[in-house]
Amino acid sequence: MGDRLDVPLPKSIYQLDIVLVGITHPGNLGAVCRAMLNHGFTRLSLVNPQCSVDDEEARNRAKHSGHILQNARVFSSLEDAISDSSLVVGTSGKREIGSKVLKRHFVLPWEFAERIRDLDGNVALIFGEEGMGLSSDELEMCDILLTLPTWEGYPIANLSQAVGHCVYELHRDRILHGSSILGVEKKRAMTPNIRQILKQAIHEFAHSLDSEKKELIADVYDRVIMRGLPIDSEAERMIGSLVQATTALQKTSEDDDWMRKRRKRVTPSNKPKTSESP
Repeated sequence: MGDRLDVPLPKSIYQLDIVLVGITHPGNLGAVCRAMLNHGFTRLSLVNPQCSVDDEEARNRAKHSGHILQNARVFSSLEDAISDSSLVVGTSGKREIGSKVLKRHFVLPWEFAERIRDLDGNVALIFGEEGMGLSSDELEMCDILLTLPTWEGYPIANLSQAVGHCVYELHRDRILHGSSILGVEKKRAMTPNIRQILKQAIHEFAHSLDSEKKELIADVYDRVIMRGLPIDSEAERMIGSLVQATTALQKTSEDDDWMRKRRKRVTPSNKPKTSESP
């Protein structure tokens, strides 16, 4: 009873990578692996883990999902962990109000499942350290933010429960809509390189504006565009428009260096990096 059956894992068009940042409790690490395998997901990445994948408690809690622990990728930074991702989704139980609403526009787990159902690309779903969550800087690195519909009186869920809720909704959507069946039309996600160029073009455009709210404007553009899940060809057209607009704004601001700094394209500031050994 409770054994792993020798049956193939369910398939999705997308590739889901569960990313845990700074996890500290081996019991939670093992429980996350079990929740993942319960719903047919096996890709796990750890960023600066404070406990070992070889910990006895982690192994015991993982039960028959120990191979997820064994094959987990370990990174020294979140930037490295998401370098091959087409879509980066951050999670948080903290829901801002008032002037910060625009920076914390969340989707719910079933909305997230619907949006990525037919997406052909790597999707990173990121969870922060127990008791702390993701930092503001880490959330800024995400394209979409997700929150659980927990009761406002006690909104913060245990890490393994939060992962469990999310993978449940993803697997439920997979069952209801048959996205693992061949013949479903795919929507190809942006390649990681184009995603990085688009985000940089948005940043440079916003920072060429005559406004005291450059960062907020960049964040709004970024969130709105990424919620639409553009494909490469759409993103490339937006990049071209943003570069032209940025150049025009530099010229009208009478910047003496605008011609020298003018570019026809945006070059990524960082190259994708590979995982490090545990």
